[in-house]
Amino acid sequence: MTSFNRSALVLLGAPLLLGAHASAEPPASVHLALSTCNASNGAPLPPACSAVRGDRAEGWLPQSRAEVMARNGIVSTSHPLAAQAGLRILQQGGNAIDAAVATAAALNVLEPESAGIGGDMFAIVYVAKEHKLIGINAGGWAATGVTPALLKAHGYDAGTGMPEFGILTADVPGAVDGWDQLLHRAGTMSFKQVLQPAVDLATDGFPWSERVAAEMADTYSYNTQVKLDPDTLATYYAHGKMPAAGVVFRNPPLAHALTLLQQQGRDAFYKGEIARAIVAKSKALGGTMTPQDLADFHAEWVTPLTTNYHGFDVYELPPNGQGFAVLEELNILETCVPKLGYNLAQLGPTSPEYWHLLVETKKLVFDDLNRYNADPRVVNVPVERLISKDYAATLCGRIDPKHATPPATQRAQQGGTVYLTTADRWGNMVSMIYSVYDALGSGVTVPGFGFVLQDRGALFSLDPASPNLIAPRKRPFHTIIPAFVMKDGQPLLSFGLMGGSMQAQGHMQVLVNMIDLGANLQAASDMARFQHAQDSDTLELETQLYGLVGAQLASMGHKVAKANGDNMGGYQAILYSPPPDAYYRAASDHRKDGQATGW
Repeated sequence: MTSFNRSALVLLGAPLLLGAHASAEPPASVHLALSTCNASNGAPLPPACSAVRGDRAEGWLPQSRAEVMARNGIVSTSHPLAAQAGLRILQQGGNAIDAAVATAAALNVLEPESAGIGGDMFAIVYVAKEHKLIGINAGGWAATGVTPALLKAHGYDAGTGMPEFGILTADVPGAVDGWDQLLHRAGTMSFKQVLQPAVDLATDGFPWSERVAAEMADTYSYNTQVKLDPDTLATYYAHGKMPAAGVVFRNPPLAHALTLLQQQGRDAFYKGEIARAIVAKSKALGGTMTPQDLADFHAEWVTPLTTNYHGFDVYELPPNGQGFAVLEELNILETCVPKLGYNLAQLGPTSPEYWHLLVETKKLVFDDLNRYNADPRVVNVPVERLISKDYAATLCGRIDPKHATPPATQRAQQGGTVYLTTADRWGNMVSMIYSVYDALGSGVTVPGFGFVLQDRGALFSLDPASPNLIAPRKRPFHTIIPAFVMKDGQPLLSFGLMGGSMQAQGHMQVLVNMIDLGANLQAASDMARFQHAQDSDTLELETQLYGLVGAQLASMGHKVAKANGDNMGGYQAILYSPPPDAYYRAASDHRKDGQATGW
């Protein structure tokens, strides 16, 4: 086994410096070429689309970029302007908690299809002065009146499942209260300071990135509620125009909402003007959310769960999130792979058996995830048993090392999400994830305030036998999970990987990349990944991985399909290197617009 240590993560290459005499005015063709390699309208592609990728000068040739290293503070997330917002707060004297909230708020402006104040938030935070990890669950609960009987009256039952979009899927948003509690618990700044970068972005505007513009255009077709909601159309698709790369977008109503939070605090959202607008919108569309549903909501402080994988203590949050699945996966790999006569490091990522073992492990764990995960305030979720090494040992016999086994439960969770991680000069580190679930969430925008309500309620079950059966004030099965790694009682790694059901299987893959295979932070992201869909039992492989092992995995009984990076989530990470020369190293996924930046 290749050990995961700080020396294994040393950057082997050097940054490429741009020439000092770059033209201030690029040729018109550069602008016209935006997005054209993904043209779906039959237009001819420019010759550049047939080029092959160049190599790095040193190290692993396919690596997309260098790790970013800094001593005073660092931010990594899926949009460069959001990373810069967090860095701005760090440079103004804020700590990692302050920077995390600033980064998250900026992402509401920059990636509204994925996250916003109408969504939920989860975080694991290392508080340096306490030498302690803390966790917060800011996942909202279902509105009063949302019952199986109500859904049945609207044509939804155990056979059809929950609606995907619309007001009946909109739970109470938890993100704002979560931010507020984090700042009061471990931050140094107020909403007035940390929300200002987002207010500036929403007021002054920013150009849509190629990726987000494409996602917003896809959302218009995918989210059936969007075309039915005049406030969503007016906010994001004014005058019938699709967002396009390079077109400047402004959201003054969202700037107004954020300004109210600066002036009045979280109560503006849960008891004040914004709360009244949410309830009015819900009522107008036949929803059941009440003023009390919002006023009574508070995020919950929770104790992170942990298991040890090859000497590293991996932490995830407890249910109603899917974090325990990552710990169960790691236990199975550590316990069962040797019993089956294999070693992941020796097999390596060119071996079909390597991928087969990961996929079969994922299937077993997701059976448990779908069987047990729910709101632990309402039902008993046997997490201590599920994340024990003894339990993992009982599952080894269910892995056929030569042939694929169909999953027992068939449910998959998708969704749009943003993940961010921050660290500061005092040693605080934040692993945070938040989301509106589907692209533009419920598709319902709160008038006058420029944000969509999430559709997390879509993840409830309508099966009376399910622990995840919908009920008022209950929290649904939640996909978004932050993660953290400690080593010998000291903070080491803050990381996450977003994307619905990709998250629990993605966490497993990047940890194996680092711990078993010895990849550095950025290489762990850049390496090809798989996503297995539990509902269809389809194994999607990124293009080059499909070419490498797709045929062999198909011969082992896997239903294999080729996929691009859009299906593989987005990863960010920060690694702490301790004194005497303490500093941070960070990585960001090339599959998104991500950036790690520090000072």
